[in-house]
Amino acid sequence: MSTIAEIEDEIRDEFAMFDDWEDRYNYLIDLGKDLPLIDPALKTDDRLIKGCQSRVWLHAQTQDGNVTYTADSDAIITKGLIALMVRVLSGQKPEDIVHAELSFIDDIHLREHLSPTRSNGLVSMINQMKRYAAQLA
Repeated sequence: MSTIAEIEDEIRDEFAMFDDWEDRYNYLIDLGKDLPLIDPALKTDDRLIKGCQSRVWLHAQTQDGNVTYTADSDAIITKGLIALMVRVLSGQKPEDIVHAELSFIDDIHLREHLSPTRSNGLVSMINQMKRYAAQLA
């Protein structure tokens, strides 16, 4: 299993392959297609991430001491964003998730290419993922 830092490095390399943000958005949308989807029965209001303009459901559970996330969203870019975060944090130890700095987000200039509402939503996703990890620790 790769560490959070190793996965962040992979993502930096992947985003560096694209010259413009149109291609990066398309890549983000493609990532959303591989999102480990939340069980439809778990798409409840208590699993909706507050602070997201789009509807994003997130579920976390532990498996062999590591946190596993499943999610879904009704918007394609947002689905790509949560897929990116699930890729980085799922399968990691709760304490590693809680302390993850996630510097790749700024390194790939993601935040500056998102609308303010999507950027706030991304922060909300990360905060909720870290809250779940802390609860499961």
